[in-house]
Formats: sequence, C-alpha cells, structure tokens
Amino acid sequence: MSEYYRKPVVFLDFDGTISCVDVVDALLDRYADPAWERIEREWKAGRIGSRACLAGQLELVRATKSEVDELLASVQIDRGFLPLLDACEGAGIRSHIISDGFDFCIGRILRQVPPSHQDLLAQVSVHASHLEPESEDRWKTAFRFMDTECEHGCATCKPAVMAALNPAGAPSIFVGDGLSDRYAAGVADVVFAKDKLAVYCAEQGIAFHRYETLADVAQFVAGGIYRETHEYR
Repeated sequence: MSEYYRKPVVFLDFDGTISCVDVVDALLDRYADPAWERIEREWKAGRIGSRACLAGQLELVRATKSEVDELLASVQIDRGFLPLLDACEGAGIRSHIISDGFDFCIGRILRQVPPSHQDLLAQVSVHASHLEPESEDRWKTAFRFMDTECEHGCATCKPAVMAALNPAGAPSIFVGDGLSDRYAAGVADVVFAKDKLAVYCAEQGIAFHRYETLADVAQFVAGGIYRETHEYR
C-alpha cells in the first residue's frame, strides 16, 4: 500500500485549540505580576524561546491551588472535541495532544469530558509542560518534552515529539491556533489552522485548512478525505 494511504496520526495543540481560550494567558491575566507581558513581548520578538518565556512568567504567578482550580473549571472545551474523538475512533486513527501549556491545567480541564467519552480520551496521550504547586501560592515548572537540540528553545519541541510518536512516518495531521504551533505546522503533512497560526501559515506559504471548531477536523477525518489525495502539502 502506498504511504499516502496509510492511516494518519492526529496531533492537537491544547490552548485555544481544544480549550476555547488560551489557558496560560488566562492564568497570567488573573494571577501574575504585569511584568509577564514584557516577557511575552521578548518571546514574540524571537529574543527568547517559549521555554524561558513560560518559566519566567509562571514565577510571577501568585495563586493558591484552589484559585487555579476555580479558574480552570470555568474554561470551556471546543464543542467539536467529542466529535473528533468519535471520528478518530471510527477511523482507527491515533491522536495525541502536544502543547507548550501545562499538564496540570490540561488534566483538570479534560475532567469536563463526559463519562461517555472518557475511554476514548484515555487513549489520547498528553505531551506538555509540567506544572505543580510548590508552596501555598507559588508554582514550579518543568519541561519534560523539550529537545536539548531544539534551536528555538521550545517548552515542548513539537516536531521532535511528533517524530517520536510517529516513527513509521505515517501522514501527520496537525491542528493548532497560535505562534507556538508554527514549527509543528512546518513539518506536518496536513495543517488545520486558525487565528495567529493561520496568519503565519499564509505568510510563510504553508498550505492549511482553515477551521472554526474541531468539528471541521472531525468531518475531515470521518470522511476519509486524507485517502483521496496523494499530496498533503
């Protein structure tokens, strides 16, 4: 069978893609010293990588675990996420979450997934930065999925994680929304993009599908559209 007809692997960003808002930004907006915005500008200007950016920003957060839990409980999940889980299951396609965001936040937000889909959710691996309470109102970060050779200094080296999770080189579908997704989009065979990632892809000449919700991606997967073409880029 041609490699173009092998089942693809789906890679999903989390913040702003599965979650309806950027969870890290929401956390910083509410609980961090305003100096976090200066660090953000340094990252956007390319002077630091997302690893240094997030580590510096989370040092500025002052919030108890209860306060963070309360904030995370208010974050909604994209309405197309459950249909996408169903579509991947029906097509026999593996899916993974790869995110610069934090496992603590991702795990609590995904508790909203109803019991009907918890078994499917359990099959989705999460590769993200680590966050845990360090004291009453301070937080400790760690970056377990960084590639020491990553030239961009990413918190999670998405291209490296994608390669490790797809050793056979099956077609890769990446879904994202922000600038932290740009390097993943650059190596994926099929890209679904919105917001800042869509702007970046358009500027860089990276072919992409514009989406509004993950239901659009679910339709693509369920329809087997990836089987109908020999060219993904």
